[in-house]
Amino acid sequence: MNQPRSPKAGSGQEVRAAAARGLVPVLTDQGSLATLDEHSVIARDRSLLKELCYGTCRRLPRLEALADQLLKQPFKKRDSDIQALLLVGIYQLLYMRIPAHAAVGETAGAARLLGKTWATRVLNGCLRRLQRESDELQAIVDRDANVALEHPAWLLKAFRQAWPEQWQAIANANNQPGPMTLRVNQRHQDRETYLSLLDSTGLSGQLCVHAPDGITLDQPCDVTTLPGFEKGLVSVQDEAAQLSAALLGPALAPRPGARVLDACCAPGGKTAHLLEQFDISLTAVDSDNMRLARVDDALHRLGLTAELQHADATQRDWWSGTPFDAILLDAPCSGTGVIRRHPDIKKLRRPDDIRKLAALQRQLLDNLWPLLRPGGTLLYATCSVLPEENVDQVEAFLARTPDAQVTTPGDVAWGMPSGPGRQLFPEDGGHDGFFYARLEKQAA
Repeated sequence: MNQPRSPKAGSGQEVRAAAARGLVPVLTDQGSLATLDEHSVIARDRSLLKELCYGTCRRLPRLEALADQLLKQPFKKRDSDIQALLLVGIYQLLYMRIPAHAAVGETAGAARLLGKTWATRVLNGCLRRLQRESDELQAIVDRDANVALEHPAWLLKAFRQAWPEQWQAIANANNQPGPMTLRVNQRHQDRETYLSLLDSTGLSGQLCVHAPDGITLDQPCDVTTLPGFEKGLVSVQDEAAQLSAALLGPALAPRPGARVLDACCAPGGKTAHLLEQFDISLTAVDSDNMRLARVDDALHRLGLTAELQHADATQRDWWSGTPFDAILLDAPCSGTGVIRRHPDIKKLRRPDDIRKLAALQRQLLDNLWPLLRPGGTLLYATCSVLPEENVDQVEAFLARTPDAQVTTPGDVAWGMPSGPGRQLFPEDGGHDGFFYARLEKQAA
């Protein structure tokens, strides 16, 4: 795991107080890390702020268990910011290369910036006890396998039931930060040329094994330091997500001007990749107008054009009536294949969410299939590792859709067969967890 360096002078109480404020919506089920304001601290502290918040969420089940051991009684609900500070302090002591005196003193002192001076003594006492009794306290909480693997019990159970041979590897991969992977825009240059350009600027990476446009960086960096980023030479996109273009290639490459629908398109990575690769007329639909604006920004940076529709893909009031040659349905899902990138999922996701998401996925499949011309291709994708959203979903669709035929390739080197599709698991240092199933509409 990449460990951040010790903070510079000035990276003290302010950044820890900001981290506590950023974590409160997650801890109280009122929001996610998507609302984290990195600009609430000075520029040099932004990477530390992000590490404190994302790292705390990544280790949250274990940190909360340790906090329970350290506290004589839980904090009141109105003091969730102090609870957040305690978790941030534990995270620093156990998982970051920050001097212990700074982790303890600056974290406890941050309570004053939250208007709760009384908490400085409590936090100081808890964190100093953790220093003294670290091995003993960790051994106590790790008796619970769910705590040791840093996942909620219901989610580990779901992994274990679905993937009895891979569930522990999935959990372990979820607990590590995901790598930064780039997609090279082939309209400008091939990835080997861009890799040389990276080397010349002091950045390094490796060619992705499965995605022909992908490069995984050896170390993450700010996108502004990537050569040619603003000119559209490269984008950030996980290797597994890049496979959608290759899967749609057989349907699109032979049909210049093909009509393509990207349903649930935000934030637009797959939208842009399709436009980079193929001569197509693409309609991109999303129900979230703010996220659709991100798609527009991405296409503008890359010099690409598509018809953007702010609409609900479970309805057809936005459709012109002309069938599509191909449809990409990157369906809303649990995100259980990308927990390492969105670690607040461990706290915010609930078992009942899976049933609701599966119902939405079914509705999307049934609504979009009639929009596809006979002979056309629909690619179903999720960033989930749960069968209810993947193999079970597609098999149920096939059972009620006589004109749907599976064309998911079986001769690829990535993932593993999973009914009518292929399942990828998150890999430490590699791609995210993903599921793909490719279907062709048979002529009547």
